[in-house]
Amino acid sequence: MSQAGPGADTSTAANPDIAKPETERILVIRLGALGDFVLSLGPFAAIRKHHAAAHITLLTSAPYDDLARACGAFDDIWIDERPTMWQLGGWLALRAKLRGGGFTRVYDLQTSDRSSFYFRLMGPGRRPQWSGIARGASHPDTNPERGNIHTIERQREQLGLAGIAAVPLAELAWAKADVGRFELEPPYVLIVPGGAPHRPEKRWPVSLYIDIASRLAARGLQPVVIGGRPEVALGAEIAAACAPACDLTGQTDFQDIAVLARGAKVALGNDTGPMHLIALARCPSVVLFSSASDPVRTAPRAPERAVPVAVLREDELATLDVNTVWAAVAEAAAIV
Repeated sequence: MSQAGPGADTSTAANPDIAKPETERILVIRLGALGDFVLSLGPFAAIRKHHAAAHITLLTSAPYDDLARACGAFDDIWIDERPTMWQLGGWLALRAKLRGGGFTRVYDLQTSDRSSFYFRLMGPGRRPQWSGIARGASHPDTNPERGNIHTIERQREQLGLAGIAAVPLAELAWAKADVGRFELEPPYVLIVPGGAPHRPEKRWPVSLYIDIASRLAARGLQPVVIGGRPEVALGAEIAAACAPACDLTGQTDFQDIAVLARGAKVALGNDTGPMHLIALARCPSVVLFSSASDPVRTAPRAPERAVPVAVLREDELATLDVNTVWAAVAEAAAIV
């Protein structure tokens, strides 16, 4: 049985509503979005290592099911159907599932109002040990600056308070995919022009991505455009304007992206989830931020300092000069 961090009082005498650990059954909560989920891959591995003999369940959102299974940190994956306020039946079903899980400890890596409410759902009576920000948690993250630091540092602090001292960045060696089906022509460069459909302010103009793609093609590098189904129109527009470009929008899953990144010369994209996978796969990256998000808190990270991850930021991305972006791409990829 693993021990709690220094100063933590986990005895049932101190808190009768905390369940006494018997057989270790661990629940990890991480719902999304993709970038947040990817930043938790390191904590997932650290929790698995710390609780090597435990049965560990992940509660997550449906889009991350396959990625969660592939990473090897979990014995079971539960999909949170996220009932609305008025779906009483959904809440009752979730409560029954959480209470019936027999969990001895919960790591709430979502640390939202919603996930903290799940702590209350698991009552009344004996609850598992809880790492998070829920009121009554046995292992609370009490750092008043937690909202102003990078997700990686914040989760390291949270897990450290729960007794997990070592939380390295994620390694994606487990990601596997047959990307030969795409018949790419190395050297190639990944272009990620999309992002959340409801956050258009986080997107650099497609006309400027076309400019960069054309410059890459002129230097013998194949631009490869990736993204989800909402980005299909963007991919088609870039491919139509730059004939050498390969449009893979709507055709790749998360493991495809990681494997493609291993072979890419460089990647350029907005502040969006796939850029986190790409950086972790050790691909030199240039990531574009607007005032809509803060790179201090959410910038992609590479597992090695030798892999450059350049962040460019303008309050309005439309004003970010294409020559500035090109210079960063050329430097990251050592393009002459």
